[in-house]
Amino acid sequence: MMPIAPHIPCVRLWSIHPRFLDSKGLVACWRESLLAQAVLLGRTRGYRNHPQLDRFRRARDPVAAVGAFLAAVAAEARRRGYRFDASKIARPRSRARLSVTRGQIEHEWLHLKRKLRQRDPAWLKALPAEAAAHPMFRVVAGPVESWERP
Repeated sequence: MMPIAPHIPCVRLWSIHPRFLDSKGLVACWRESLLAQAVLLGRTRGYRNHPQLDRFRRARDPVAAVGAFLAAVAAEARRRGYRFDASKIARPRSRARLSVTRGQIEHEWLHLKRKLRQRDPAWLKALPAEAAAHPMFRVVAGPVESWERP
């Protein structure tokens, strides 16, 4: 009998700008980012070893970093007329910045396009040719990030 590989839930904390996410993607990103914040605050036992949290843990202040991430997602939701409860952000005024590789941005761009082909072809059709990074990330040269799981 083959051993069962541990299941890593599909949490996606997008490195691309939240404006590119369709409504389902934006809502999921908000929910998953709040979960990431709860993990970093020590408020939940699940997801503690999720690889997507590695980059936030490397920040000087991981909670501030995820707060900056959440703030940009909330701003995009507000721009679209959604009512995300920004009071849930532990450090909403953080200006934390992290870096992300160009390879990671390109990987996520292709990943999003694959998802949208099935979920929202009209949204996919309206996307520009190239992605931009989430506002908290500074793009640097490099391949797909080491924490990314294929």
